[in-house]
Amino acid sequence: MSKKYTPTIGLEIHAELCTATKMFCRTKNDAEEQSPNTNVCPVCLGYPGSLPTLNKEAIKMVLSLGVSVGGKLADYTEFDRKNYFYPDIPKGYQISQYAHPLVRGGSLMGVDLTRIHLEEDTARSTHDTGDYSLLDFNRAGVPLMELVTEPVIHDAETASKFAKELQLLLTHLGASHANMEKGEMRVEANISVSDTDTFGTKVEVKNLNSFKAVEKAIMFEIKRQTELLEGGNKVAQETRGWDESKEVTYSQRVKEDSHDYRYFPDPDLPKMFLSEIPEFDQDTLRRGLPELPWRKRKRYLDWGMTEEASEVYTRDIDRSQAIDELEKLTSDKNLLKLASNYLITDPGTANVSAQNIFEVMQMVIEGSLSSTNAKFILKRLENKLGNPKQIATDENLLQTNNIDDLKKVVELIIAENPKIVSGYKDGNVALLQFLIGQGMKHTKGSGNPQILRDMFIDLLK
Repeated sequence: MSKKYTPTIGLEIHAELCTATKMFCRTKNDAEEQSPNTNVCPVCLGYPGSLPTLNKEAIKMVLSLGVSVGGKLADYTEFDRKNYFYPDIPKGYQISQYAHPLVRGGSLMGVDLTRIHLEEDTARSTHDTGDYSLLDFNRAGVPLMELVTEPVIHDAETASKFAKELQLLLTHLGASHANMEKGEMRVEANISVSDTDTFGTKVEVKNLNSFKAVEKAIMFEIKRQTELLEGGNKVAQETRGWDESKEVTYSQRVKEDSHDYRYFPDPDLPKMFLSEIPEFDQDTLRRGLPELPWRKRKRYLDWGMTEEASEVYTRDIDRSQAIDELEKLTSDKNLLKLASNYLITDPGTANVSAQNIFEVMQMVIEGSLSSTNAKFILKRLENKLGNPKQIATDENLLQTNNIDDLKKVVELIIAENPKIVSGYKDGNVALLQFLIGQGMKHTKGSGNPQILRDMFIDLLK
């Protein structure tokens, strides 16, 4: 009988913070800068004699994250030097936090957290230029949040969902754009497999840059380690990379322990007692929090949205702002649900003012505007062209409810389509929709489809 192996997973997630300046200098923090080595200064280039200073806004962002997840904020905190050599670290060390992180504990999505700390990002290395590498120091010194979970995750899907929820929280807080494709958020997974109650040998898979990669890399590593153990072999403690094209992990280097980095407090940066800084007070930070994702999700569900719709609005800030602004104008649940359908179908509708969306929905509910024409008007309004009633009038889009005019159209269509009429009378009721379509075509979309339907049924009895 084969043994049952249990995977255990802990995550380390880095996210670049979207502050105006870098972590330890006043150089611009601009993730969109395309010209290499433009946003640099002696501090982030590691020039001898240059002195770092603290970015208060970055510290506040991490503390706000800590409050959001119910973590314990530090009173005393300090920054450390993490010593290792790599070309993208010009100083020969990275300024990070070790013994005294800003936040300890907390939980997100039921996953317990170990710590959240703040450090500086490295330069960006590129290796596709031939037999040499290039370094771009625009990213060097950018504030980098690192969140570490407890090893309490046991499957790849939960790990991926956790990373998505953290990304959502960071964007709601305005702390990070957390775009994985741009490297603004990176995930590292620590994975071990064991057939006992103790942990197996831990393997770290670094720099996973998509949620799909997180899931696939963890699944592959669980399978690889399980097969090694079942074959009587040992799992090596190491750092591995993820090959996206082959969908396999590969060995990079022997995994370092904390003592290998020779951490010690940075002598150039001040020690901090956060209780002495009023704006870092926990209650003050809590009052400054926006509506958090799980509360927003519940509010939409309580409002009567489906789980799918509430998730769309929770994840899309533009669309959630649009529906929230509309809710301030009306308490009509039918109108709000109708508007919600348009917002979900076409995200561009979120660019239309709440007042204009309200007016378009009113015309649909009143029966003066068809769904097709409502979409047309909303598309025009996305480009800030006119107002709903003006567009509807100018484009002859308003539905007519004039019984005499519509009756003439219905009689004409019945006369022009004897075979369709005969088929409908013989029991093929689906042909009614064709006749209604012809009625809408004859009226250029201005006929009320419900009135046309009732007229066709009545005249064809």
